[in-house]
Amino acid sequence: MDQDRAGRSRFVRVCVFCGSSAGKRDCYQDAAVALGRELVARNVDLVYGGGSVGLMGLVSEAVHRGGGHVIGIIPRTLMRKEITGETIGEVRPVGSMHQRKAEMARFSDAFIALPGGYGTLEELLEVITWAQLGIHKKPVGLLNVDGYYDFLLAFIDKAVNDGFIQPLQRHLVVSASNARDLVQKLEEYVPLQDEVVARLRW
Repeated sequence: MDQDRAGRSRFVRVCVFCGSSAGKRDCYQDAAVALGRELVARNVDLVYGGGSVGLMGLVSEAVHRGGGHVIGIIPRTLMRKEITGETIGEVRPVGSMHQRKAEMARFSDAFIALPGGYGTLEELLEVITWAQLGIHKKPVGLLNVDGYYDFLLAFIDKAVNDGFIQPLQRHLVVSASNARDLVQKLEEYVPLQDEVVARLRW
């Protein structure tokens, strides 16, 4: 990571996971736009799943309109415009969903999950698991818009309390209710040391 990029962020690119639906509440859409603008303000580029529908479209449009670079990584089977809309910015077609996730992770310095459904959760939990296993040391954040992820965070705390997640691993995911606070937490994130990861892995 470029620690001094424009003096604003230690990240070059951030991957955003989010819904291909816009959701039923304006606050989710507002949060997607606010996150895009926050990335632009910090001179951070966007990696996302491609397309221009739902929250994916809103966050990518906000970054693109603000002059930021957008990389959309999308499986070829999903590139029909009637499914995903017009991908914004640079398009990188891949062969499968597995390859998509691997490429999104490879290009990114941090991960943020906006509200979303099954796909968003699956992507989010995979990068948290990769951090748990020491595959990467990149920060992972939840944009917990109006308490959207409260139940997920409560589940994680329950798993810690019941011995399925080590207490130190609880800190592999950070959360905040707004984009500015969340990105700042990600900037300040300190990964677990290698020896601690090795001790906690299994």
